[in-house]
Amino acid sequence: MSFAYLLVSFFTILSVAILVFWILKRKEKKFRFVILAVPIILGIAYGCTYIPHKIVNIAPEEVSKIHIFDGTTGYEAEITDKAQILHIINNLNGVTFQKDKSALGYLGYSFNTTIFNQDGKVVNEFIINSNDTIRYKGFFYTAKNQTVDYDYIEQLVRK
Repeated sequence: MSFAYLLVSFFTILSVAILVFWILKRKEKKFRFVILAVPIILGIAYGCTYIPHKIVNIAPEEVSKIHIFDGTTGYEAEITDKAQILHIINNLNGVTFQKDKSALGYLGYSFNTTIFNQDGKVVNEFIINSNDTIRYKGFFYTAKNQTVDYDYIEQLVRK
């Protein structure tokens, strides 16, 4: 689905650029180049956001606590145990995610996860929906190389 979305986005931007180019054909050549180049560059930049990448890239020793709220049951947990933090952070650090569809309009979630550094500041915040799907910055992301240890997190929150 994401490749088709990228293709449609690219051709839409290209069509707009060609239309603007046609409208401004009597203008200076440098100006035409800029009008054509800007949408293409923006399209490529937007397309690059769909390249798989890591959402979490934190050294476990930099994490003081992880707060998890279970949107299904209403339970919440504040994880401060170093072994549990190590397990969760190492798991999340190892997962590569690919951006998927927009999360706007979707309600409900499993685990609202907030990671805090040693100074008590929020380092990262996202929602874990399943072992292969998270919600981050308004989009769903799908795990590509391995999965989130959903069962381990569920056990910690619901005990």
